[in-house]
Amino acid sequence: MAGSGAVYEAISATLGALPGIHEKRMFGGTCFMLEGNMVCGAMKGWAMVRVGKMNEARALAFPGVEHAMPSGRKMAGFVRIHEDAMAEEETVLPALLDMALGFVATLPAK
Repeated sequence: MAGSGAVYEAISATLGALPGIHEKRMFGGTCFMLEGNMVCGAMKGWAMVRVGKMNEARALAFPGVEHAMPSGRKMAGFVRIHEDAMAEEETVLPALLDMALGFVATLPAK
């Protein structure tokens, strides 16, 4: 599934070639799934990353990272980062994706 935009390209560059990763349309964007579990999503202008509850505080300490609230309610274990923050802090997205892959790898395949 092809996506578009800088957020999609940044995530795809990191996750696109990993075994077990596939894309799925969700939340109005393109989500990257590992064995059927969401790792992250590329939305228009921002990314939502599933870091898990135990990594949430560590993820929120990065500049530009905030709670994910796509429907107005905080989603536990998910954070988001805006495209501008990704450009300014180039190491943040890879760090978040590492946390997400580590967490999602502990989940049973769907």
